Amino acid sequence: MKITDYIEAKIGRLPKGFVFTYDDFITEVNKKQAIIKALNRMVVSGKIAKLSKGKYYKPEATVFGVLHPNQYQVVKDLIENDGKIIGYLSGYSIYNQLGLTTQVSNTIQIGKNEIRNSFKRERYTISFIKQKNNITKENIPLLQILDSIRYIRKIPDANVTSSCKRLLDILNEFSEVDKSTLVRLSLKYSPVSRALLGALLDELGNELLTESLKKSLNSITEYKLGISKILTSAEKWNIK
Repeated sequence: MKITDYIEAKIGRLPKGFVFTYDDFITEVNKKQAIIKALNRMVVSGKIAKLSKGKYYKPEATVFGVLHPNQYQVVKDLIENDGKIIGYLSGYSIYNQLGLTTQVSNTIQIGKNEIRNSFKRERYTISFIKQKNNITKENIPLLQILDSIRYIRKIPDANVTSSCKRLLDILNEFSEVDKSTLVRLSLKYSPVSRALLGALLDELGNELLTESLKKSLNSITEYKLGISKILTSAEKWNIK
């Protein structure tokens, strides 16, 4: 089979919006340039679109225009490596998904143990959030909540009070095991993040779970978040 026919057949089986590179095809070094040329010809013909250097995707045409790949597809090479989870979508990438804002950002934020400088990829700015905990598939939803608490003052088109209301709804759906894990993971976050998590969990009647958080904080430090009376235990946690 000719390389072009092989590539077109394989791309035909991929879902719309799926991002791929020449490495997803034949890997022999002597065919690499032929694969790149074939892919670039398909870009010119409109059969595929180019996301960035060496990255392509199957465009999906709708009545509203061509849809771009979702954010995960745009940065999946920064989130997974040979099947291992090395990062996760966070910050601006998940605030809308969590119902913390109605805005959709052109900045994709990724939580990782090792971070790098931000850069541009297609229409997106890719930036990174330092994560001190080990990242696993199971704890990613919890880390996303903790990151939202950490950056609660930076959530677009939202204030701290409205964000706390939404976080209370989310945390109320968590199991006791998840809440306990959330507390453990939060011990590697800033004091103000731990204090706010403690106040949120206390509001839901989980005082026993928050004892370790309280012990981890300086009893005389105050945390100025500008929260209204939504958190009845705010004073206990020195939150103003």
